Amino acid sequence: MSKKRPGGESLPSAPSTATGPSPDHEVPAATPAPDPKRWWALAVIALAQLMVILDGTVVNIALPSAQRALGMSDADRQWVITAYTLAFGGLLLLGGRIADLVGRKRTFVIGLAGFAAASALGGAAAGPGMLFAARALQGAFAAVLAPSALSLLATTFTGPKERARAFGVYGALAGGGSAVGLIVGGLLTEYLNWRWSLYVNVPIALAALLGAPAFLRDRSGRRSGHLDVPGALLGCGGLVALVYGFSEAEPRGWSSPSVLTPLVAGVILLAAFVWWQSRAASPLLPLRIVRDRVRAGSLATMGLATIGMFGVFLFLTYYLQVVLGYPPVRTGLAFVPISAGIVIGATQIAARLLPRTAPRTLMSSGMVLAAAGMVLLSSLTVHTQYVTHVLPALLLLGLGMGLTFMPVYATATAGVPAQDAGVASAVLNTVQQMGASLGTVLLNTIATSATGRYLHSHVRGPDADGATLDQGMVHGFSVAYRCSAGVLLLAALVAGLTVWHRTPKHAGHDAPA
Repeated sequence: MSKKRPGGESLPSAPSTATGPSPDHEVPAATPAPDPKRWWALAVIALAQLMVILDGTVVNIALPSAQRALGMSDADRQWVITAYTLAFGGLLLLGGRIADLVGRKRTFVIGLAGFAAASALGGAAAGPGMLFAARALQGAFAAVLAPSALSLLATTFTGPKERARAFGVYGALAGGGSAVGLIVGGLLTEYLNWRWSLYVNVPIALAALLGAPAFLRDRSGRRSGHLDVPGALLGCGGLVALVYGFSEAEPRGWSSPSVLTPLVAGVILLAAFVWWQSRAASPLLPLRIVRDRVRAGSLATMGLATIGMFGVFLFLTYYLQVVLGYPPVRTGLAFVPISAGIVIGATQIAARLLPRTAPRTLMSSGMVLAAAGMVLLSSLTVHTQYVTHVLPALLLLGLGMGLTFMPVYATATAGVPAQDAGVASAVLNTVQQMGASLGTVLLNTIATSATGRYLHSHVRGPDADGATLDQGMVHGFSVAYRCSAGVLLLAALVAGLTVWHRTPKHAGHDAPA
C-alpha cells in the first residue's frame, strides 16, 4: 500500500514494509511543532512582498515626471524599467540558491536593507545615470529578497489549513499589488512628486526589518556544499539575455539584430545551463525540482497566466487616461475592483477550498473566469462606460487571478525539501517575471499591429483625426484582449491536465540530516 506525493512519487505507508524514498525527497515521520510567532512572521513577509510588487508599477506612473525632471531622452527612459527587470529576472535563480546556502532569514534581511538603500538612492537621483544604477540595485536585491520571502513562507506554514490561509494572503498581494501600485503611484505623483514613488519603499522596508529578527524562523537549509559558479553564469546570463531581448523587441521590432542576437544567445545559454545542471555535483537548480509533473504544470500555469494577464494593466491604463481622459489618481482608483476581487478570490474562496479541493479545479476555474473578463474587455469602444463594461471585467479578472495564483504558489512550493526551498521559490518567481516580460512585448506588438491595420484601412487623407486615432487604439486593445483570453484558456487546460494531485498534508519540512 502506498500513497502519492504531488509529483507522483510513491511513498511508503510504513518504513518497515517498503523501501524509503531517496534522501532528496524523504519526508520526516513527525510533524514539527508550529512556530507560535508564525502569523507575525506572515505579516513581515507580506510587507516585503508588497514592497517588491508595488515597485513593479508604482514607478511606471511616475516615469513621465521623472523623465522631465532629469532630462531623460525618450530613447533612454525605458532603462528606468529595463534596468530593474534585467537585474531582477536575471539574478533570481542565483538569489534563491544563495538563500539556501547561507540562510533564508539572513538573505531576507540583506535583501530588505539593500532594497531600501537602493530606493533611497534612486529617490535622490541627480541624473539619469544615477537613477538607472539605483534601479539595477533594486532589482538585484529584489532577486535575493523575493525567493527568500516565499521560501520562508513555505517552510513556516506546513499544515494544510494554515498553509492555505498564508498562501491566500501571499497570493492576494502577488496578484493585487500591481493594481495597488497604480493607485499609490498616482497619488504620490499628483500630490507629492515622482521621487516619492521610490522613497515610499524605505518606511515599508524599515517596518519589515524591525519585525524580521523577532518573528522569522529559518528552518535548516543547505549549510554544506558550494555555489555552482558555471551554472550561475550560464543560467543568469541566459535569463538576462532573454529579458533584454524582450525589452528591446518593443522599440526595435522582432527582426532587429539587437533583439534576435540576445534572444538566440539566451536560448543557447539556457540549453547549456540545463546540460550542466544534469552533470554538476552541486547544481544551482536541481533538475528534480522542475521534473515533478505537478510542479512543472503549476509553473506552466503561472507563466501562461502572467503572459495573458499583464495586458490588463498596460492597455487599460492607456484606455482610461488617453481615451476616457482620466487623471492619474482616478486611473489608479479605477483598478480597485481588481484588487478587491483578488483578495476575495485568494483569501476567502481559494484559501478555504484548497485543503479539500484539487488545486487544478481552482486554477482552471480561475483562468476561465479571467478569460471571461478579457472577453468583456475586448468589447470596449471609445464610448464605453466604466460601470457597465470595465467594472464587471475587472471583478472577473480579480476573482480569476485570486483563484489561480494562490493554489499555484502553494502547489509549486509543496513537497520541496527545505534545503532547496529557496531555489524552488526562485524558479516560480523567475517564471512569473519572464511571463510578464514576454506578455508585455507580445501583447503590445499585437495591439500595435492591429491599430496600424485599422488606421491604414480607415484613414483616407495624410493624417488621422483624434477620434479615429482613439478608435484605432481601442481596436488594437480589443484584439490583444482576445489573444489574452486565448492564452488564459490555454492556462486552464494546462492546469487541468497536469496538476492532478492535492497539496500534501504537510509541506516544506526540513530535510532530514
